[in-house]
Amino acid sequence: MTAARPRLTAAQPDSLASDKAYSNGPVREYLRRGNHHTIPEQTDSQAARLCKGSRGGRSPGFDEDGYKKRNTVERAINRLELSRAVVTRYDERGFVFLGTAMAAALAIWLRT
Repeated sequence: MTAARPRLTAAQPDSLASDKAYSNGPVREYLRRGNHHTIPEQTDSQAARLCKGSRGGRSPGFDEDGYKKRNTVERAINRLELSRAVVTRYDERGFVFLGTAMAAALAIWLRT
């Protein structure tokens, strides 16, 4: 009998921030298993919940400061993607890509 390879477990993030497209029930139910998440509630979902009255349940928690940080990170990534070398990623080695991304970040920093 051969020994099986050890099971690799992926690192779970401490928290997750997403936009309104992921505010449906199954996604929120999956994230309740142990991840702290920041997802704003859609207006039609909020209206449907309020229409149900007490059967609609509580509104999901929403961390405004965490959502603002998500927006900042997303804008920074969008600015990095303006560099063609970062987007296409033809580099075969990870450290070469890291250098390319750092050079693009430096160029953005020097422009501001």
